[in-house]
Amino acid sequence: MYDVIVIGVGGMGSAAVYHLARRGCRVLGLERFGIPHAFGSYHGFTRMIRLAYFVGAEYVPLVRAAYRSWRELEEVSGKSILRITGGLDIGRPDSWIVEGSRRACLELGLPHEELDAAEVNRRFPGYRLPDSMGAIFQPDAGYVRSEVAIGAYAAAAQALGAEIVTDSPVQKWEKHGTGYRVHTASGSHRARKLVFTAGAWVGQLLPELRPLCRPERQVVLWTEPLRAAPFEAERFPVFVLISQSGGYYGFPNVGGKGFKIGKFNHRREQVDDPALLDRECHPEDEAVLREPIEAWFPDANGPTRRMMACMFTNTPDEHFILDRHPGAEDVYVAAGFSGHGFKFCSVIGRVLADWCTDRAPEWDLGRFALSPERLARWRTDLPRPTHR
Repeated sequence: MYDVIVIGVGGMGSAAVYHLARRGCRVLGLERFGIPHAFGSYHGFTRMIRLAYFVGAEYVPLVRAAYRSWRELEEVSGKSILRITGGLDIGRPDSWIVEGSRRACLELGLPHEELDAAEVNRRFPGYRLPDSMGAIFQPDAGYVRSEVAIGAYAAAAQALGAEIVTDSPVQKWEKHGTGYRVHTASGSHRARKLVFTAGAWVGQLLPELRPLCRPERQVVLWTEPLRAAPFEAERFPVFVLISQSGGYYGFPNVGGKGFKIGKFNHRREQVDDPALLDRECHPEDEAVLREPIEAWFPDANGPTRRMMACMFTNTPDEHFILDRHPGAEDVYVAAGFSGHGFKFCSVIGRVLADWCTDRAPEWDLGRFALSPERLARWRTDLPRPTHR
């Protein structure tokens, strides 16, 4: 019998398997695809990380710890995972993103600069912002190499004795004696405790969470810059940009793969079953992403290098679910990361390992609990949140 079975070895799951193995647990990770794979929410080379988290004070200690944990993974693996480029939160000076970022930086004592459009364009020539926009620059922001990180966690966990089985979707799980039995096509496994980090598939395994974790199709685009130098990581900060046409996010040309851009909620295509997600990319998808390139990054408006579909798994309030399963002892869930969770993988893996080894996490996690109060709020018709 295993001490813990982790179901889903993506970002959160690979970190959990590693931290459990590091604590001497006999742990099994079950992954329905490979490691890494292109069917979930983490592929596409990079994910953003930044300190000025103005959507809730509870996030800030977690993201500080995540920075430290990503550096620890670099030391363990010998791989480059976290890259600091600086980051820009862009919008009208009175927009929620600029005001929120400014307020967070001031309240948290974070280094930052408030820049007008002319200063952004001068310092970072890949940008071409209109005079109506401004930005908060955060020098500590950057990106995590998401697929490299997952592979590094999985390899480090296996080196510590963890077992990981790929191409092994879970068919069902059940209480069995003092623990649980997990069934796959190739056989069954027993453990004292379970961790569900199954991403968009969590609703298939935990039906009670299906209405609360809705997969949404996302598409990201990489282009060949017309001028290469302004889009190198040394000269191009990661960004979140809010305009009347929506919210966008982007990255420099990492490893020669091209300038990367996406739109939050893309074309607002939610699915009930992640297996039914349209993974083809269409001209309509490219048009959505060419519009901001033409407007604000014209020197990136070269040929398409790549387009790829992935998923957000959204909760109604777009805050995470991180809690013990409300109906099963010794079963823990990390889900619903709503497009802003990957940066936290390294620390959420530690949280899950804490719970499974009967330790109290050092962070305030009340915001993420499946509390009756939170569930009651979700049942009301609240406006859709706009934070990331």
